[in-house]
Amino acid sequence: MITQFKEFLTKSNALALAVGVIIGAATGKFVSSIVADLLMPLISFVLPAGDWRDAQLVLKRSVDAAGKESLTAIKYGDLAGTTLDFLIISFVVFYIAKAFIPKKADAPTKVCAACKETIVADATKCKFCGSSV
Repeated sequence: MITQFKEFLTKSNALALAVGVIIGAATGKFVSSIVADLLMPLISFVLPAGDWRDAQLVLKRSVDAAGKESLTAIKYGDLAGTTLDFLIISFVVFYIAKAFIPKKADAPTKVCAACKETIVADATKCKFCGSSV
C-alpha cells in the first residue's frame, strides 16, 4: 500500500503540485507583506488624506424598528483600494517571476527565399509556403 502511494506521488506529479501550492502560498504571504508593509506606506504619501477606502456614494438610507440605520451604497473607495492592491501585487509578482524564471534563448532563424517568412534555421521545408529551403 505504501509502495503504491509512493508510485502515485511520483508518477502523477502530485508531489510536485503539492510543493508548488505550498511555495505559491508562501509567495503570496511574502508579496502581501511587501505591499502592506513597504509599498503602501510610501503610496499613502501620494493618496488623499483620510480613510479613502471607506468612501461611498449613498443611494438609500433606512432605519428599522429597532433604530438601526442601514445604507445602500456604492463603495467606490473599497473598489479603488482593492484595484490598487491588485495592481501592486501583480507588478511585484511579475518582477519576482521575471527575476527567477530563466529566459529561453530564441532559436536561430532564416528567411524563406520563396515567401520571405521567417522560419527555424534548421528547417528543410517552409511551414508557410511548403517550398524546400
